[in-house]
Amino acid sequence: MADDSLNPNTITAQQKELTARWHKETCEVTASDPLLNLVEQNHKRNFTLWHHEDDARREDKGFEFVYKAKRAIDRNNQERNDFIEKMDKHLFGLFGDHFTENTQMNSETPGSIIDRLSIMSLKEFHMQEEVDREDASEEHIEKCTFKLGVIKQQIEDLKSALNNLLEACKDGSLGFRVYFQFKMYNDPELNPALYKKTL
Repeated sequence: MADDSLNPNTITAQQKELTARWHKETCEVTASDPLLNLVEQNHKRNFTLWHHEDDARREDKGFEFVYKAKRAIDRNNQERNDFIEKMDKHLFGLFGDHFTENTQMNSETPGSIIDRLSIMSLKEFHMQEEVDREDASEEHIEKCTFKLGVIKQQIEDLKSALNNLLEACKDGSLGFRVYFQFKMYNDPELNPALYKKTL
């Protein structure tokens, strides 16, 4: 594709670089390109979610620590889904004019594939950490090396799927809709546990 921001290799390279950098310094979104900025925003939420999920499993830290981690998970997960939608809106703005009532709609959107690639980038980083551990057994390293290979293959498969979808959207042979998540559990007007609660 002519637009480098639409190249899956560009997107995954960005996610991989940010994953490594953010483990050493504060998460900052700096991309000026509109799509890549949204990719970074989405990846920041997945990065934060990953580590809050770790915190939520710390039984040694007490109720308050775990409670705060769980609430942070809810907040970041909502924001993560918001940025999936924003990526899809941006891409629909680029390709939507090519879609007609007869265009076959793909079940998975580009934004959701980019989100999956974001998560796979985190899995790759942390699995590589396990492979590189000097205190781990040979069996552990062997198992993690195998898993790392599977993760890398999944990334390549997802990159190919994203590229194929974007190319098909470009010529109008395939399309997608912007699917709004309509998360109900965070909305006090839609979650019965919130609007029916007794004082």
